[in-house]
Formats: sequence, C-alpha cells, structure tokens
Amino acid sequence: MSNENLLSRITVHPEICHGKPSVRGLRYPVETILEYLAGGDSIDNLLAEFPDLEREDILACHEYSRKMLAAKSVHLTLA
Repeated sequence: MSNENLLSRITVHPEICHGKPSVRGLRYPVETILEYLAGGDSIDNLLAEFPDLEREDILACHEYSRKMLAAKSVHLTLA
C-alpha cells in the first residue's frame, strides 16, 4: 500500500475525537495509537486489543506523524 493510500485512512471530522486526526473515523486518535507504540506496545498487541483496527491503520499513523514532523520541523541554531 502506497504512503498516500495509507494517509487516506486518517480522517479529521469536527464531531469525532474533537476534530483530532483519527483512524478511519473509528474514534481512535492518531495521537493515542502513537502513545501506545511509544509505551512499548507492538503492532500485534494493538491489533489484538482493538480488533476493528487493521495493520495498515497503524502504519498510517506512522506515516501521518512522519509527514507532520517533516512539514513542521524546527531547525535549531547551534551556538
């Protein structure tokens, strides 16, 4: 699945998750999925815990965060 197809899994709706980016409108904020991963949960753990998620949903969260960081990167000046 291409990166653009992955990104189509991330949705933003004002009435879902207070307008935060979420996975396919399922009320799983991207931020929450990334927090689980950062906390040590594996993709397989998340898929077992949340059966309505698909592997591509988790990969879409990664791709979304990568795009956001690239678009909003801050370059610090070294003294």
